[in-house]
Amino acid sequence: MFNLLMNRYIAKNVSVDLSYNKMVFIGGPRQVGKTTLALTFLANKLSLKKTNLAGLEEHEAYLTWDKRELRKKILNNELPEHHGIIIFDEIHKFRKWRNLLKGIYDTRKHSLQIIVTGSAKLDYYRRGGDSLLGRYHHYRLHPLSLPELAQFETNRRKTLELLMHFSGFPEPFFRQDETYLRRWRLERRKKLALEDLRDLEQVREISLIELLIELLPSRVGSPLSIQNLAQDLESTHPTVKNWIEIMDRLYISFRISPFGFPKIRAVKKEQKLYLWDWSEIEDQGSRFENLVASHLIKFCHFVEDTQGFLMDLRYLRDTDGREIDFVVLKNKKPLFAVECKLGDTKRSKNLKYFKERTTIPKFYQVHMSQSSDYGDATIGGRILPFEKFCEIENLV
Repeated sequence: MFNLLMNRYIAKNVSVDLSYNKMVFIGGPRQVGKTTLALTFLANKLSLKKTNLAGLEEHEAYLTWDKRELRKKILNNELPEHHGIIIFDEIHKFRKWRNLLKGIYDTRKHSLQIIVTGSAKLDYYRRGGDSLLGRYHHYRLHPLSLPELAQFETNRRKTLELLMHFSGFPEPFFRQDETYLRRWRLERRKKLALEDLRDLEQVREISLIELLIELLPSRVGSPLSIQNLAQDLESTHPTVKNWIEIMDRLYISFRISPFGFPKIRAVKKEQKLYLWDWSEIEDQGSRFENLVASHLIKFCHFVEDTQGFLMDLRYLRDTDGREIDFVVLKNKKPLFAVECKLGDTKRSKNLKYFKERTTIPKFYQVHMSQSSDYGDATIGGRILPFEKFCEIENLV
């Protein structure tokens, strides 16, 4: 049904950056496909077919910090150059990784293409006295999305239903097996809590972190109350606030802030939280909203990482409770707003209200229904199926 080793949506951009002697950093959630993507570039260098990546994780050009026997080679700069490419995986777990990479790059940038991958937020751990500035470009690899899969599958409705149920992570999506999904989800959660958290953060209350991860799906789409979470966990507000920030750094969740337009009494502080794995959310309406949020943040990150525009995803809510789920901003100016309705194709009255009071140029209401698709001049936009919206706004 699908090409299991498809070129991911950032592959062409990565290839261009490598050709200009830039290091490429690829961050993203655990099991999103970073290693597979990196290995396709190694396969190209070795003139192997992309359908034959088996065994490349044992290749000498693939060096992971998680293997003790490879750490000595990395630290001693014992790198094979004859393949023309080197892949460093999870090297940011080494405290002095920036200076190590700087030395390798400065002496070998004309003979080696360098890819760095990591499951924790490389865009976070590379900050602070960045000695690598100007030597690399950074990409955030997202789960599979409807537009990315549409190039291989013409039945977008079926693809969207599969994404809703199995998430956009490659393994459970391609397996499409309910039992496998449950087992994969449980194992991933354990690895995030016990391995990534242990390696990258100094947190003692691991059991409470695991409980927090279990509580997050029920908070999706609503204004996030740190105080309520702190009460549920019998902890303090500062502690839980720090834990939520850790969840973001480990690609478990992401948050969006309100869009405070000056002519309305907009809320300005309450954030909304979403999950990278939306399949954990039981409520179908919240799951659909999370899927849309994931597609939009993927679009924002892609434009920012490849074109250098400042992109942001916000939501719009006033003090009277009127709300629109998402507003996409480019260089701090709104491009369009999106309201999510699982099955309701009747226009939300909030769209017209905010159209009359903001400078947002386009408003959409997206839904999972197949039949209802119509323009609405009063909002300067359309009420339409989500898959058609993806085409109109060129999501990735």
